[in-house]
Amino acid sequence: MYSPETDLLTGRVLLIDKPEGWTSFDAVNKVKRALLHAALQGVEQAEERKRIKKKLKIGHAGTLDPLATGLLVVCTGPKTKTISEIQDAEKEYTGTILVGATTPSYDRELPPDRHYPTDHIRESDILEATRSLTGMQEQLPPAFSALKVGGKRAYELARQGKEVEMKPRTVEILEFTITDNRFPELDFRVRCSKGTYIRTLAHDLGKRLGSGAYLLALRRTRIGNYRVEDARTPEAIAAQFAE
Repeated sequence: MYSPETDLLTGRVLLIDKPEGWTSFDAVNKVKRALLHAALQGVEQAEERKRIKKKLKIGHAGTLDPLATGLLVVCTGPKTKTISEIQDAEKEYTGTILVGATTPSYDRELPPDRHYPTDHIRESDILEATRSLTGMQEQLPPAFSALKVGGKRAYELARQGKEVEMKPRTVEILEFTITDNRFPELDFRVRCSKGTYIRTLAHDLGKRLGSGAYLLALRRTRIGNYRVEDARTPEAIAAQFAE
């Protein structure tokens, strides 16, 4: 039977495999509601219920876009103090890029706004482009992002049709490998530093190829030593606290 003391006194790290279509907050809140419900089972004293609600902390390290899937690291109780350390860790992703078009969001959330020629692109060009995008990079985050501009989320302004001025940030791409070339679709693996936007990496690849590109699919497979193979769905994790 579940006891809240682990999450109150020592905390734990939970690994979620986020499904496509869920926001990161959807996934975390699913687990949080299950944890809180389990922790309050059989607790009738109002003061004790209040104590548990106040002390039962939960947070996650590194947000994923709704269209992305994969690893979310969730911490409870005192383990929430390690979130910054986890966020700073190297990350690994796999996914698919489509060459020959761009979208305002740099992924398939919005339909293509421009199409580009691709006949001139050779396999050697793709290899050279990925190599040039490896190492320290000045990356411009997409306007459709959760970063704040003037106190508001950039995506809120972008969806209102307002021009959003994003500031470049320095990131490190440790590896950018094409794992399957089904041109114009390219499967890839990326290892990178925190703060990297894979959507921007896809967009930049299109520009390096003298064309356009956007992200078709993305899956986070690792954060530091935490791997998606050890993760479970939000429903499965929530169910364990009801046992």
